[in-house]
Amino acid sequence: MNKMDNIYTSGEYLRNNPSWHVEESEWKAKKISKMINSNKLFFNSVCEVGCGGGEILVQLKKMINHNCKFVGYEISPNAYKICKEKEGKNLNFKLKDFLKEKKIFFDVILVIDVIEHVENYFNFLKNIKSKGKYKIFHIPLDLSVQYVFRSKPILNARKNVGHIHYFTKEIALQILIDQGYEIIDYFYTAGGVEIPSKTLKNYFARFPRKLFFPINKDLCARIFGGYSLLVLTK
Repeated sequence: MNKMDNIYTSGEYLRNNPSWHVEESEWKAKKISKMINSNKLFFNSVCEVGCGGGEILVQLKKMINHNCKFVGYEISPNAYKICKEKEGKNLNFKLKDFLKEKKIFFDVILVIDVIEHVENYFNFLKNIKSKGKYKIFHIPLDLSVQYVFRSKPILNARKNVGHIHYFTKEIALQILIDQGYEIIDYFYTAGGVEIPSKTLKNYFARFPRKLFFPINKDLCARIFGGYSLLVLTK
């Protein structure tokens, strides 16, 4: 196990992120629900790979009316301890490596803020492709003019939240296409605007993002950062 993988099993990630980002889960679940509803997806099973504290599945289950099975996979014992307590009817969590599971298939696989953490994400994308019909990815777009110019935000993301790969919208979409995924739909999510700011600097960064995003979404994300991409694929 390399150092970057070890931060999730050793307790280091938990020390840096005690809540395991569960405070952002309802916001993310609403974006996922929007993607599902706008594309009129029919499904009976949902799996989240790298489910963290499990709260996205908890919130998504509340938003979906029909009888659906939800399963979360997590490799960190610390995160699993958090999500295991949230199990209930049609909601289960597994302390397992999803890639090692055999003879499983889900209607929808969620990969929410995961591939930027995975050392060999090409292999990861190849292996999950056959395990589900639809896949929904949420990918932070860390490569922006502001982040590259300042450099510190990218280094902080690497140190504190384990981002080891960095993307623009174009790179993220092309990587999925290269691995044989069919892009059905995608849209930006504005975490840097809509999620409460943790620092004064992040608070003031909201204003140029709010101003320029309606004018040119791509250019705004590329210059100011603070955006991610939600992608629906087959």
